[in-house]
Amino acid sequence: MSSQMTTQKSDLSAQLSRIGLRATAASLDDFIARATRGRLSPRTMLEQIARAETADRAHRNQQRLLSQARIGRFKPMADFDWDWPKKIDRELIERALGLDFISEGRNLILLGANGLGKTMIAKQIAYSAVTSGLSVVFRTASEILADLECDSPQMRRRKLNYYARPRLLCIDEVGYLSYDPSAADLLYEVINRRYERCSILITTNRAFKEWNAVFPNATCIATLLDRLTHHAEITVIEGQSYRVRESEMESRERRKKSQGKEKGSK
Repeated sequence: MSSQMTTQKSDLSAQLSRIGLRATAASLDDFIARATRGRLSPRTMLEQIARAETADRAHRNQQRLLSQARIGRFKPMADFDWDWPKKIDRELIERALGLDFISEGRNLILLGANGLGKTMIAKQIAYSAVTSGLSVVFRTASEILADLECDSPQMRRRKLNYYARPRLLCIDEVGYLSYDPSAADLLYEVINRRYERCSILITTNRAFKEWNAVFPNATCIATLLDRLTHHAEITVIEGQSYRVRESEMESRERRKKSQGKEKGSK
């Protein structure tokens, strides 16, 4: 290929990128080769470009939403042992995984002791929402409250607006730490700005009657819970911790290996 043809293709690729046809620009040589071999008509060429660009933009949008959500690593629901909890509303959770509560603008609250998979379920729902093209923010309660504790009213207002915008806001681990009374006011502001507009998913290890211990001396707890639970699905998960079970199973496996080695050395 002559240097002139190489330059022309390079220029064309740059032009395609500038007008937003990134997928076509990235695989220009391959596309031209396929079009030449297949003797594609102009219409077919345009249809292939349109399909490639649509798929590429959907992929880039999903990656952007995942980056913004900050869901982190999690196990797939296929690994969830539905038989382990003593009590779990499988039908409600599977319905939530279908994202109906988001389209209805309802909230979802997963309540239960530590180690029963609340965060795993919440992350799976958040991921499902992102892959459906919805904006999601996933943070722990302590991360959100620390983020909102800023001196500038203007900066706080901007951050409150940030948490008000996504279609789904996941607040993980409410109740794992205790906060001062002002933290309850900040959490109320977040909930109030989303009230009857966009969905909230909360995981908590504390019954609502115990939230006064999480936010001691806070005066807005009753109003906060009223807004949070007004349009909400609330499900309680009961049982022993998965992590305790896994630790016990690992200990048994180590003992078996150790005993096997001892027998083999005799």
